[in-house]
Amino acid sequence: MKSGYKYSKHHVAVDCIIFGYEKNALKLLLTRRVFEPEKGKWSLVGGWLRENETVEEAAARVLLQFTGLKDIYLDQVHVFSDPERDFGGRVLSIAFYAMIRIDQHDKKLVEKHGAKWWNYNRIPDLIFDHSEMLESAHEKLKLKASYELIGERLLPSRFTMLQLRKLYEAIFQYSFDPGNFRKKVLSLRVLKKLNIKNTTESKRGAYYFSFKKKSEFPLSDRIVKLHNKTSHS
Repeated sequence: MKSGYKYSKHHVAVDCIIFGYEKNALKLLLTRRVFEPEKGKWSLVGGWLRENETVEEAAARVLLQFTGLKDIYLDQVHVFSDPERDFGGRVLSIAFYAMIRIDQHDKKLVEKHGAKWWNYNRIPDLIFDHSEMLESAHEKLKLKASYELIGERLLPSRFTMLQLRKLYEAIFQYSFDPGNFRKKVLSLRVLKKLNIKNTTESKRGAYYFSFKKKSEFPLSDRIVKLHNKTSHS
């Protein structure tokens, strides 16, 4: 694409904060940077914007390249534009966060790119301003989870109330009162109770639930009050 503008050109990148959930832990997919500066250090998954694509298309392409998955939930976090943010030159980065099922992604692609899943509370040092990107993405994920019951993109197709609560505890990094959490979640009427029990959680067993189809109902109240980090729902 030819341009008539005389201003200096800048590089544009997309960086993807890819959240997953496994063994009661919120996880993040990171990769080793393959070129200078900061070659070999841990980085968010990302790539350069091509001339013929939007930033959303670029983010989807990067996710497909690293995970083998299409139609992943993506939400833009922020544009990071500090002139000194990248030691290699003037680079603008548009950050997105994504939620994926770890059991559904292509593990061979992850290994091919030298990527690895890390527990959220054990993240290594990241290059440039990627830690700031991660923090912003986590805040946005918590905000979404406080207004809308999430889990459909992170949990198996059927799950118990305990498994859903453990997901929320991993996202918010604190504990919820089991009874209050269950009451709040069921009041939203977006889950379907299945006539199947998980017998590993208790002697009586716990019923499985699944998300209703097209369960995007308007919510009149928050699920979680972000300003008060105590055990509640």
